[in-house]
Amino acid sequence: MLIALTLALTGLAGATVPARAADMPEYKLVIKNQQFDPATLKVPANTKFRVLVTNQDAAPSEFESNDFNREKIVRPGSAVTGFIGPLKPGQYKFFDDFHQDTGQGVLVVE
Repeated sequence: MLIALTLALTGLAGATVPARAADMPEYKLVIKNQQFDPATLKVPANTKFRVLVTNQDAAPSEFESNDFNREKIVRPGSAVTGFIGPLKPGQYKFFDDFHQDTGQGVLVVE
């Protein structure tokens, strides 16, 4: 009873607590030879997730998507983390803006 009263008074009764970053699913993309590996990444619908993009090339790359509105430069030999979603089911293209001829990928959201 005391807990319910405390929650009601603080405005937390019925509130949802956002998922912590540690609780989010994480997916990994590697940039090597100016290509994404994997080029197709399957992720769950309606779920916020984290993508770790590692650049194994000697040149900078840029993980970018107009479909889910992200843009991150990835320096040679380094990694960046991007938070994406939640997204509706469908396919969302991403690319390496510095190497568009080879750096193409797609998120398949199911």
